[in-house]
Amino acid sequence: MSGQQRIALFIDGANLYATTKTLGFDIDYKRLLKEFQGRGSLVRAFYYTALVEDQEYSSIRPLIDWLDYNGYRVVTKPTKEFVDSAGRRKVKGNMDIELAIDALELSPYIDHMVLFSGDGDFRSLVEAMQRRGVRVSVVSTVTTQPPMVADELRRQADEFLDLSQLASRIGRDPSDRPQRPMNENGERQRPQPRSGALESRYGIRQPQDDEFDI
Repeated sequence: MSGQQRIALFIDGANLYATTKTLGFDIDYKRLLKEFQGRGSLVRAFYYTALVEDQEYSSIRPLIDWLDYNGYRVVTKPTKEFVDSAGRRKVKGNMDIELAIDALELSPYIDHMVLFSGDGDFRSLVEAMQRRGVRVSVVSTVTTQPPMVADELRRQADEFLDLSQLASRIGRDPSDRPQRPMNENGERQRPQPRSGALESRYGIRQPQDDEFDI
């Protein structure tokens, strides 16, 4: 790749988390940024995620704060709760529109868009970016059953990058993951929420439903 190309990253946070969780590794966001800084001139790195409002502690909040201070442009919006036809409570937090608008607005200033998502809804966006002369790479995986990337999105992209092959370059070293102490039943204890600034000695692991170890 030419060192002169202008690159922008667009990370669908929820989709990337689901994919890496399925693949069994955590993203090191410092290494991810460094990887693509080495491929050209990195104009912007966007990270999109929905946040649950009025929650006393959110496992994703430390990640959001760290990204905000370390080279990422974080875009958030509150989730919406609704009850489906079966009476089940659902939480909706789609960021597709925000990502698409940012990408189209930035298209005159970049040569290469790197989209971290396997969502087929982005196929039309990829096509629109290509019409504007922007090369588009999609980052997801086909190594799972079923694949985490929609076939129509993969076909539309100029390049497909499989996360399983990128893991050694942008994944967090498993040895960096702290072990939780055992309780009297021989089970790992649930960690207590931590506040304050994040340690900056390594990239942040993906948030999980019941923990956020740093």
